[in-house]
Amino acid sequence: MEKIRPPAVAGTFYPANPGDLQRAVNAYLAQAAGGSVAPKAIIAPHAGYIYSGPVAAAAYKWLATSTANKIVKRVVLLGPAHRVAFSGLATHSADAFLTPLGRVSLDKEAIALATTLPQVSVLGVAHRQEHSLEVQLPFLQSTLREFSLVPFVASNASPAEASEVLETLWGGPETLIVISSDLSHFHNYHTAQRLDLATAEAIENLQPDKIGYDRACGRIGIQALLLLAQKHGLLARRVDLRNSGDTAGSREQVVGYGAWVFT
Repeated sequence: MEKIRPPAVAGTFYPANPGDLQRAVNAYLAQAAGGSVAPKAIIAPHAGYIYSGPVAAAAYKWLATSTANKIVKRVVLLGPAHRVAFSGLATHSADAFLTPLGRVSLDKEAIALATTLPQVSVLGVAHRQEHSLEVQLPFLQSTLREFSLVPFVASNASPAEASEVLETLWGGPETLIVISSDLSHFHNYHTAQRLDLATAEAIENLQPDKIGYDRACGRIGIQALLLLAQKHGLLARRVDLRNSGDTAGSREQVVGYGAWVFT
């Protein structure tokens, strides 16, 4: 019998009805500009869609408007673990992850390769209620034709450990790296703008050491990607930078969101 990881946040972070979900994703994508160069990697936020959906769409539109939707066959997806603490990075033993838009098959060969590294474990409980990966999947399903997934959540891991995992699975243009991260949390609007701009500049200058512990909840993944961007000669392009005060909600306490493409 096929082992499925069911959606945990459908109906809360994004619509549970397939038609409503597809219309929401399409609307966000329609408002984004996109680009012609296929990204090797993207950074996208992972909050509820009413808050971060427009920002995430700015990165995902590049998959739809470039050749990425024709050539990408595998997505290595790395986000932070919000609910379970553990050492290193955790992947999953499921055959597929499910969303209201359908199933996403896991790349079992790539997962087996990753688990040869000592910092990678198979830990389903770390994924059971985790939203940081799940909210990316409807965007991927809407912008790529067919792809398999290699999912990781990071807890107590170093950027070097995470970058080793990404490097092991780096591949060629058929492999897309997706880093799931929000930015600063629960500052007032103008403080968040200042902090998030500093983080954006660190990302664009490929300076992982300048991203502080409290500047991004997916900091480990971002830092890991920046280490590899240095090695592989990638350029980081900011495609959106806003916060929840711009998209939905009060400006008294906001969460920052940014989107980048790496080419």
